[in-house]
Amino acid sequence: MVDDLVGIVLIQGAEALLADRAISEIIFAAPSATVTQLVAGEIELGAITDALAPSLFGDARIIVVKEIQDLAAELSEEIAEYLINPEEGIELVLWHKGGIKGKALVDKIKKAAPRIIPAEAMKKDAEKADFIRAEFKRLERKVSAEAVNALIDSLGSDLRELSGAVSQLAADVTAGKIIDEGAVAKFQQGRVETTGYDVADAALDCKRDEALIALRHALATGTDPVLITSALAASIRTLAKVSGAGRGVKSFDLASSLALPPWQIDKARRQLAHWNPTTLSAAVIAVAQADADIKGAAADPIHALERAIIGMTSR
Repeated sequence: MVDDLVGIVLIQGAEALLADRAISEIIFAAPSATVTQLVAGEIELGAITDALAPSLFGDARIIVVKEIQDLAAELSEEIAEYLINPEEGIELVLWHKGGIKGKALVDKIKKAAPRIIPAEAMKKDAEKADFIRAEFKRLERKVSAEAVNALIDSLGSDLRELSGAVSQLAADVTAGKIIDEGAVAKFQQGRVETTGYDVADAALDCKRDEALIALRHALATGTDPVLITSALAASIRTLAKVSGAGRGVKSFDLASSLALPPWQIDKARRQLAHWNPTTLSAAVIAVAQADADIKGAAADPIHALERAIIGMTSR
């Protein structure tokens, strides 16, 4: 495995999706290597030197340092010193987002003859079109030129959104069919119409896959994660209210006392078939945790919401 490691890799460019993919491919190619990933803004003095220190066991290691243009001078010097005498069995992967900042370190890295991987942002429509076609080819799907242009027009230059849309279209459109402009239009309509309450309805119906897809669409169309937790919490409160009311009482008669419209009571009664006091209590806790995470206790609000939905829909 030591012989399989390249030594030094320099990823250049501001496109995070391409940089992340390059890093993932490097790690995948060395499955037995120990991996350490560092981000410039979070590294303490000495951390890079410690990560690159010789191993007592001579095991293969991959050390990734992201966004090296933001490294403090002392941390840049730690990398520069390592480049003078690199260790066997270590693959040092450095990502520089481009520009003048950090150029002195990049020049030193290039003198060490690294493998260079471009990750430049795609600004031209032709580049984006090539990217979209490559994504569909990777998924073994065919796409029309009109569909490619429609994706560029609707999603612009965000490669993560374009990649996500390709994956979703490949999953939604029947295998073997060419993905055309109509499929893209249908996908876009679904994105626009999805709200936090669509996510909540699918979750309370215990339709996990539908809830996660609705969540993805809601976030992609700009719905604030806080609004989604709010919708989940409000829907659970409605279930709790309706669960305490007599089943034999008509929804119209309950509307005034519960301060809910009859249709909402009827819907809650249908959803209550999937719930009991224990699972409702667990859902309250899951949504409260997600709300706390989104408001600052965790770094990834999307993951927090997905975790809450998966927890709510587990039976």
